[in-house]
Amino acid sequence: MGLMDGKVGLIFGVANDRSYAWHIAKAIIEQGGTCGFTSLPGEKNERRTRKAVESLGVTDFFLAPCDASSDDDIDSVFDAYAGAHDRLDFVVHSIAFADRDWLAEGKFIETPREAYLSAVDVSAYTLAAMAKRARPLMAKNGGGSMIAMSYYGSEKVVSGYNVMGVAKAALECTARYLAADLGPDNIRVNTVSGGPLRTLASSAVGGIAGMLDEAPKRAPLRRNVEGSDVGGTAVYLLSDLSAGVTGENVYVDCGLNILGS
Repeated sequence: MGLMDGKVGLIFGVANDRSYAWHIAKAIIEQGGTCGFTSLPGEKNERRTRKAVESLGVTDFFLAPCDASSDDDIDSVFDAYAGAHDRLDFVVHSIAFADRDWLAEGKFIETPREAYLSAVDVSAYTLAAMAKRARPLMAKNGGGSMIAMSYYGSEKVVSGYNVMGVAKAALECTARYLAADLGPDNIRVNTVSGGPLRTLASSAVGGIAGMLDEAPKRAPLRRNVEGSDVGGTAVYLLSDLSAGVTGENVYVDCGLNILGS
C-alpha cells in the first residue's frame, strides 16, 4: 500500500530526467499516485517531456502544452485535465524562468524592468494562477495539496542567482498567502527549498559549478542533495501524512541552510 494510492494530480516542469519535477513524479508513482504532466509548447519540448515521463515506466498519461505566462494556456490545461479526470488531489509547481543574461555575479543592479517582471511572473505569479484553477477541482473532493520548488537564494544572496532570488522570495510569500486563502477548503500549499542540483534550469545560473563543489565540503551531511531526497519530501507534503502542514517552506539541502557562513 502506497502513500499516494488513489491520488491523481498535475506536475508542471518535467523537462528531462534530471529535473526535480521528474524525481517528484518518480516518487509519487512509486507510492501509487497517478500524474498528469505539462510541457513547454512546441514539438521538441513535448517530445523531450514525453521521453522523460516514459522513462518512469508510464505509457498512458495526460500531457498538455503550457506556456505558464499565458492565462489562456493555464485555462486550457486545467480544462483539459478536468475533462479527462474526475479528481485533482495535488499540483506540483516546478517551473521558473529568468533571462540568463542577468544571472551572473555583479549583474543584478543592471537587471532591466522587463527581465525583472518576467522572472517574477513566470516563477511566482504562476503559482497563484494555478491555485485559482485548481481550487474548485480540489474542493469538490474534499481538498488537496500544492507544492512549489524554491531555493535558499530567496533568503540570502547567492552569487549569480540575482533576480531569480527575488522571484523565489515572491514565490514563497505567494505560497503563504495562498495557504491562508485556501485553508478553509482543506487545500494546503507549501514550498520545498531544494539544494543545488545539476539541471537544465540551474545551468543558466552563474556560479552553479562552485555551489556543487562547495556543498559537500560544508553541508552537515557532507554531500550534495539528490533528486530522490526532494522526491521523498514531496510525497510527504502531497500525502495525508502532512495533513496539518501548510504555508511552510521545507528545506531539503543536506543542512546547508543552518550554517552561518
